[in-house]
Amino acid sequence: MYLEHYGLKETPFSITPDPRYVFLSERHRDALAHLLYGIGKGGSGGFVQLTGEVGTGKTTLCRLLLEQLPENTRVALVLNPNLSPVELVETVCEELKLDIEGRRGSLKSLVDTLNTFLLDAYAQGLRVVLIVDEAQNLSVEALEQVRLLTNLETPTQKLLQIILLGQPELRRLLEREDLRQLAQRITARYHLTPLNAEECEAYVRHRMAVAGSRKLPFSRLGLRALYQRSGGIPRLINVIADRALMAGFARETDSLGERLVDLAADETLPGHARYYLRRYGRWAVLALLLAGLAGGYAWLQRRPAPPPPAPAAAPPAQPAPDAARLLGEKLGTVEGADLMAWTQLLARWQVSSRDVGVAEAARCQTQVFPGFDCLRGRATLDQLLRFDRPLLLELEHAGKRGLVLLRGVSGDTVRLDFAGIGYRLSRDELARLWQGGFVATWRLPADTPVPLRGGDAGPAVAWIKQQLARLDGNTEASLGPAFFDAALEERIRKLQSAYGLTADGIVGPETLFALSSLAADGPRLARNVE
Repeated sequence: MYLEHYGLKETPFSITPDPRYVFLSERHRDALAHLLYGIGKGGSGGFVQLTGEVGTGKTTLCRLLLEQLPENTRVALVLNPNLSPVELVETVCEELKLDIEGRRGSLKSLVDTLNTFLLDAYAQGLRVVLIVDEAQNLSVEALEQVRLLTNLETPTQKLLQIILLGQPELRRLLEREDLRQLAQRITARYHLTPLNAEECEAYVRHRMAVAGSRKLPFSRLGLRALYQRSGGIPRLINVIADRALMAGFARETDSLGERLVDLAADETLPGHARYYLRRYGRWAVLALLLAGLAGGYAWLQRRPAPPPPAPAAAPPAQPAPDAARLLGEKLGTVEGADLMAWTQLLARWQVSSRDVGVAEAARCQTQVFPGFDCLRGRATLDQLLRFDRPLLLELEHAGKRGLVLLRGVSGDTVRLDFAGIGYRLSRDELARLWQGGFVATWRLPADTPVPLRGGDAGPAVAWIKQQLARLDGNTEASLGPAFFDAALEERIRKLQSAYGLTADGIVGPETLFALSSLAADGPRLARNVE
């Protein structure tokens, strides 16, 4: 009804999944990296656990995962886990298209059939993955049966990789004493949190743009109210935003402010009275608290002052946790940690397993695949920050090495990820573990040769001119001839000097990385890591 009024081609906030509307925040990319890591490890063992509140996008991530699976992967997807142990194994066999006629109801026969299939798949080089959605609804008995399925193995390989998706209740369920054996087998955990205010606005803008909108109808206050009322949960953002568009159409207004968003939330969300109590009742609580403090102060003023207490010895200061030591001790102890770091980096560039395998990318050839390059090098932290791209740092401690993802820097604080766990280190702490080695990836035109120098011509030179034009704010520069002349060589020297590179005027891998960092798309380092 409101499409024409807002210049839309289709409904932007439908709650049905549509790949065109997928918006991956940083935490969604991290979660997808964890899932890809779980499958990438293949039969090397362990569960992968992904939890999140209702509506935060777990099922959407599962769909994205299924679209990016390698061709040699077979998947059993269990969407309704309210099953007995026998029914669960039957469902797994059915998902894998196994013939179980005459074996239904017999747990031993079903497991034997599954084990035979897994051995055959292993012999053919196939990976088999079991994904259980809404896993918090599994009974304790069914969870124990899931754990027993991981006992299907060869002397060197697990035959079945299991991914558990669920609500936060799953985390509490796995804390039970009688499930500690399963909890100990979880090798990667990730909790998907709601969007923050900036991501909420980006999410709304993304969906409106995909639907054909040229102008965002939500005002700044409207966007703030949308974030507050939805709590950053994508499904609730969709519900409230759709109702707000309807309300705006009914009132023939082009601007959706705080009042209309609040009205839309009142009509669509349960418990809005409690929201207003939280939103406005806090002032009443604050007033009562201040009144109590004032009364207490007056009473204390009337009391005779007690004698001053004897000075007590100050307790010894407790040293702050040494983040560098904790991270250093982890290096070399987590199986597959380097591949996990690579998976996280590739996920930030939205590189799927259809483009390249994680192990293949980790070899870091100059060209990983056409249009995607890789570089190993050495630099200072300040040099790397000029590129403003997430990348991998090569750390070393007590003779052990490992890759970590550099995901953000704020002032003196550096944010790193190792094996799915975040660490905040000061620059001095980082210097104890890092001697300057890094690995970087970036996108560029597929037909870009290396190196490029004076006298060269062609589309790659035209791309270089376009990147420099974007830096200079001169759109006309990209219209010049695609020829590497003396003026372009001098401009390259200036760029190289600005990025701390050897100013030789030749476009090698380091300079290509610098040029690619000028592009508006692609991942960026987080600047608020507190």
